Amino acid sequence: MLKIRRILFADDFSECAEKALPIALALAQEHEAELHLLHVVVPYEDARGLSALSEEQEAQLKQQMQERLAAIRKAQPRAAAGALKTVVAIERDLAPALGILGYAEDHDIDVIVMGTHGRRGFRHFLMGSVAEEVVRLAHCPVITTRQQVDPWHVHPPRRILVPVDFSEHSRTALRYGRELAAAFGGHLTVLYVIEEILHPAFYNTGVFSIYDVMPDIEERSKKALEEFVVRTDGPDVPVNYRVVHGRAVREILHEAEREPADLIVMATHGLTGLQHLLLGSVTERVIRQAPCPVFVVKVFGKSLLRPTEAEASQKVNTST
Repeated sequence: MLKIRRILFADDFSECAEKALPIALALAQEHEAELHLLHVVVPYEDARGLSALSEEQEAQLKQQMQERLAAIRKAQPRAAAGALKTVVAIERDLAPALGILGYAEDHDIDVIVMGTHGRRGFRHFLMGSVAEEVVRLAHCPVITTRQQVDPWHVHPPRRILVPVDFSEHSRTALRYGRELAAAFGGHLTVLYVIEEILHPAFYNTGVFSIYDVMPDIEERSKKALEEFVVRTDGPDVPVNYRVVHGRAVREILHEAEREPADLIVMATHGLTGLQHLLLGSVTERVIRQAPCPVFVVKVFGKSLLRPTEAEASQKVNTST
């Protein structure tokens, strides 16, 4: 089981945030975790008149967050029945992402849950995304959901989609996926996308597709995918295997819609600066368009996974 003790829900009082709150609540109930409700006030944000909050205004914001949570709990019979420890906080910072990241570090948060507006194109380039900045820089896993996504109200995530590329990063995502499927009584769909990109040198030989070089690539990929899952630690849960060809982002989104997924679990490399600007991120593009929440696993920072026997043995040997 994942070690989740404290969950941070970042609330900006938008419809996106309203869709994310049931996810934070479901996780908190399942893992008996402490749920932190946070709103970040940005100085000089004159449009909302919050540059200098009075005690009364701060109390009103906290009450509003508590009322939203109470309404969600009332709509979820299972959530309303269980005990829940909550912390309601107002933070001030120069930008929302900075406030969320700082609070998460200060309070040893295990998972951040937040909405994303899913901006694309030129508007996204100009305005950026608070959620994507948090995903890139947070030292713990982050769950994002878009405004257009149906929220978790009654049923937990049953179908969990995990795209893999046979890297150790995707193996970590697969371990998280198995744990989440076991916790919520769901099953996994493990997806591998064959990207038909060949080096131009092949063109001189009349070879334009990876299928020309390796006609049985789908069968071989399916076998490798099954072996990859078998060799990945985690609870025994039902697994479906999917091998498709195309562009990674497009095929991940298509698979999430083909048999509607309740959750996508992916890893991110956490690129920043020029490297991120040039390469982009498959994970971030999926976050912007996903038809369901996305659980983003970090390849650095905090892990919620219990050590495998090999990792535990290595730790003991290192300490001695």
